Amino acid sequence: MIVPSSSRTFVAIHNSSLEFTSLAKLSSGNLLAEVDLHRAVASLKLRQDKKASMGQFLTPASVAQLMVGMFNKLDLPEISLLDAGAGIGSLLAAFVEKVCQHRQQTSSLRVVAYEIDPFLIRYLHQTLELCERECQRVGISFNYEIRETDFIEDAVRLLQMGLLNSANATEFTHAILNPPYLKINAHSKVRELLRSIGLETSNLYAGFMAATAQLLKPSGEFVAITPRSFCNGPYFRDFRKMFLEMMALQQIHLFESRQEAFSDDDVLQETIIIKAIKKRQKSSNVIINTSSGANDDLILSHSVPYTALVQPDDLEQFIHIIPDKISQQIVQRIALFTCTLKDLGLTVSTGRVVDFRAKEYLRTNPENNTVPLIYPVNLSNGYVEHPKITKKPQAIVHIKETANLLIPNEHYVLSKRFSSKEEKRRVVAVVYDANQFNYAYVGFENHLNYFHKDGRGLNLTLARGLAVYLNSTLVDAFFRLFNGHTQVNATDLRKLKYPNLEQLLSLGTAIKEQFPSLREIDELIENKLLSMSNLSENNPIATKSRIDEALQILTQLGFPRAQLNERSALTLLALLDLKPTDSWQLATSPLMGITPMMDFMAQHYGKTYKPNTRETVRRQTVHQFLDAALIIANPDDLSRPINSPKTVYQIENSALELLRTYATNEWEKSIRTYLASVDTLKKQYAQEREMSRIPIVIAGEIKTLSPGGQNILIEKIINDFAPRFTPSGKLIYVGDTDEKFTHFDQVALGDLGVNIDSHGKMPDVIIHFTTNNWLVLIEAVTSHGPINPKRKKELEALFRSAQIPLVMVTTFLSRKAMVGYLAEIAWETDVWVAEDATHLIHFNGEYLLQAYQIENKKTS
Repeated sequence: MIVPSSSRTFVAIHNSSLEFTSLAKLSSGNLLAEVDLHRAVASLKLRQDKKASMGQFLTPASVAQLMVGMFNKLDLPEISLLDAGAGIGSLLAAFVEKVCQHRQQTSSLRVVAYEIDPFLIRYLHQTLELCERECQRVGISFNYEIRETDFIEDAVRLLQMGLLNSANATEFTHAILNPPYLKINAHSKVRELLRSIGLETSNLYAGFMAATAQLLKPSGEFVAITPRSFCNGPYFRDFRKMFLEMMALQQIHLFESRQEAFSDDDVLQETIIIKAIKKRQKSSNVIINTSSGANDDLILSHSVPYTALVQPDDLEQFIHIIPDKISQQIVQRIALFTCTLKDLGLTVSTGRVVDFRAKEYLRTNPENNTVPLIYPVNLSNGYVEHPKITKKPQAIVHIKETANLLIPNEHYVLSKRFSSKEEKRRVVAVVYDANQFNYAYVGFENHLNYFHKDGRGLNLTLARGLAVYLNSTLVDAFFRLFNGHTQVNATDLRKLKYPNLEQLLSLGTAIKEQFPSLREIDELIENKLLSMSNLSENNPIATKSRIDEALQILTQLGFPRAQLNERSALTLLALLDLKPTDSWQLATSPLMGITPMMDFMAQHYGKTYKPNTRETVRRQTVHQFLDAALIIANPDDLSRPINSPKTVYQIENSALELLRTYATNEWEKSIRTYLASVDTLKKQYAQEREMSRIPIVIAGEIKTLSPGGQNILIEKIINDFAPRFTPSGKLIYVGDTDEKFTHFDQVALGDLGVNIDSHGKMPDVIIHFTTNNWLVLIEAVTSHGPINPKRKKELEALFRSAQIPLVMVTTFLSRKAMVGYLAEIAWETDVWVAEDATHLIHFNGEYLLQAYQIENKKTS
């Protein structure tokens, strides 16, 4: 049961039941937060095996908000929303919250939610009640229906009965979807139901997407988070043809990390979010956005023609997701190769030995009547290592019963069918050199693919050239672009385009017994196959390799996993002014702000990020670089505040000297020396910055604020404002642009009824004016705004549990600084200007400093 009151939300978990006690009167922005708290609790209560068996994972609030942000038509007079796999209702709650922010246009909102799990339905009822209350608060008529029935079964019934064409049709203007990820048996009831509406598919999520799309009105909007696997491969061909015929893709969102979208549930499936509109006419372009996770504000944005995303002449209707310019260049390079395996007279097959079926014929080590059995574990450094000390059997008995499992001992190319989820390379190939094995036959285990010519081996030079091509960064990068799974199936390899026979032989002649390194492979591809092309000047492989090198450096420097991403690598390269083809010895140390860094990323590395994402670079990368003493801030003016728009950063001199030795014989020695001195460097720069800090005295103790800007004003608030207007008051909180808070008496604030976990929305200074028993909240305005009506509401919400009246004061250094903000300042607040320290400006106030009654707090 949910009980409304006037404070916060508590959730008590018991062994046999779940109790909710809501002490919060909802306001805009709180709805999804409360629902997400319920999601976290429900997710804990659901067993992992049950989640997997039902294929349903609950959507975190950050993902829900990202998805809802893709809808364009949220201001229709009447909106009808379908959520086909609602769970506890996180997605629909995010949708309702967003619609309520556009309430001036929408008068009616209807939600239909499908869910069959009784445990989740309890939560879903509570979520929809909260949604109803939120809509009532803003004057939107809200109707909802929970359908406790199988969505596919009900959707097929509606479609077959033709209800969508009747006067009482249930069509939807919007659909939002996190469908179950579950394979479905070919002879199952749900498979038969989907066939009845013209769809053959092996996974339930594709069925949910297709049925949902059919239930949309013309021009209806569709947003779904799903596995990426539907974009290619034969299993989803029918789905792609059906879906893309009636829907027009508009936007796709990728996640760099498999683990981010559903991190609470350890889901490692590669997921994407798609936004589409129900219409046959396609948009001219599709936006491809990429972020490391749903919480990452730094979003890479790339526009591609629809015809590049789904090629008109492609009978398979593969969806080619090209997230950036580097990827576009990779596609252009692969397009230079036009041969298929059939053109080359070759084919690729899956290894014939399924070990558990042939168990009685397998042997741990070679014996007199056996032949080699090759597993993926035997693939090493471009060739086959056999026998190998491993748990896998290394031989198979050669008798009549196993004859059909073996192939002639000749030269082949082997590739792994599966890579680990986070393995650096997706395509791994080696040469099987028959000269190394004195046998007539060989067995390849089922987790391998092998390239052959009509069941027989290849020319050794051709095998080497083919293995070089398959192991190249170019092929690996291309494969990752269009394959959202960790499998490398024979079908995928057949669809790949290859160099011609002459080119492959040319690659092979450059290889002897020693297989080349990745760098040497990429140089061979560039020099032998691409040097004469008109694309040779724009080398995406050099760009990708340089980013990878920067990541390797950050790894060796010991940065935590959160910083081991493309954003951090690009930030480092920008601060070194190092372009893709520059040697590391050419690294420099320019003074650079965040915006120039992002301009550098776009110009030289083809990574264009959405506007207004600079803060993410500063907060999630630059700040950590500063902590590690890899860079220094404002070396040209140490007194400049760190949050100044003029702030610049520079690679520290010792770090610069280190990085110039990368890829040389000096690197290993240099990095050991550097890491041993990092603590000393940190202390040195901390001391230099400390000399410029602003001293203040709090309760007889000297503390310091970072120099410049806002903290100059905070020092005046403490030394001038407080003694004059809150004499004998107690300083509870003092913020600092560098360290977030330099003084925080959490106990004193708790005694006044306020408990705050996050300091992100705190005012700059808090004083308990004990004489009048008021809590004085002070904002220091230098670069951010005053206490305007929005900020006033935020502070009232943050301190709503305070047991004493609130007083809000905006402060400025000068009258000139104040003038630009006069129109914004909220009524029932006060203003203090440091240059006129003896006076206050009262916005509708009767006395010099006054606590005002908040209108929505009514006494009984």
